[in-house]
Amino acid sequence: MKDKYHLLCNTETSIPIFSRDWWLDTVCGKDKWKILLVEEKGRITAAMPLYCPQQGIVSMPSYTQTMGPWFAPESKDTKYTKTLARRQALCKQLLGTLKSYPLFMQNFHYGITDWLPFYWEGYRQTTRYTYLLKDIRSTQIMLENMSSNIRRNITKAKEKYHITVKKGISIEDFLLVQAQTFERQQVTNKEDTKVLIKLIDTCRKRNQGDVWGGYDEQGRLHAAAFIVWQESSAWYLAGGGNPALRESGAHSLILWECIRYVSQYTNTFDFEGSMIPGVERFFREFGAIQTPFFTITKGKLSLLNKACLKIRRIINR
Repeated sequence: MKDKYHLLCNTETSIPIFSRDWWLDTVCGKDKWKILLVEEKGRITAAMPLYCPQQGIVSMPSYTQTMGPWFAPESKDTKYTKTLARRQALCKQLLGTLKSYPLFMQNFHYGITDWLPFYWEGYRQTTRYTYLLKDIRSTQIMLENMSSNIRRNITKAKEKYHITVKKGISIEDFLLVQAQTFERQQVTNKEDTKVLIKLIDTCRKRNQGDVWGGYDEQGRLHAAAFIVWQESSAWYLAGGGNPALRESGAHSLILWECIRYVSQYTNTFDFEGSMIPGVERFFREFGAIQTPFFTITKGKLSLLNKACLKIRRIINR
């Protein structure tokens, strides 16, 4: 199965970055993910990667926004009703295999707007939001759509605080400023640092991701951002800022420079969204469009399952 999926990932550009084989190898480990395939006449028409941290459990790996089913693109003149019926039929085939996993949790890509086949099989859905910037190759349109507050921050960072944005900063600098942000937000459920380090290294080698930082004239790092990209989109995957230097507006300037850089590869930028009010507002003020996506679940983790997963994550760090 995986051999076929490796070949598919090498030729199919519509597969999101979070569902690609190299990404899954990095964030899950080569032996911790599986792939479900539907084939018709020797052609793969649907695929669904699964992260399986332990027997019978499907969940989301660290630093991975969405997974869910992928469907082979259809011709542009295909009628909507035919496409919808076909995707529901393909989901039904995937769900036949998923029955062997009593505990399931995945975030579906925002392109998946129909979760009815999962509802019919007893799955539940929670709506979450990401924020998308489109037409990022048009600097003028972006400036017109962003809030005056973001524009002021960009100007302030450059002209008042003399922030210089650098690409390819050290992972150590990035982890330090990220830790400072976690402490300010009182975030205790941190994602796997070991996975993040490996992911940054892999993305850099593939020229599909890097880390930007904003430094002042004294060499102090004010803020940083880890961005990944492919042809269909770029994503703001992780970031942070020094709480003592937040007034400089460096975070706004860094993201602005990142967006301009990745526009050479794609025309869409995904902020990934947040349920934290202040972070959500910050993304929205860039002029990004609120876009819903689904979290699909089935079953409930027992206290024992949760303890095993926690212990496993600690051991793997």
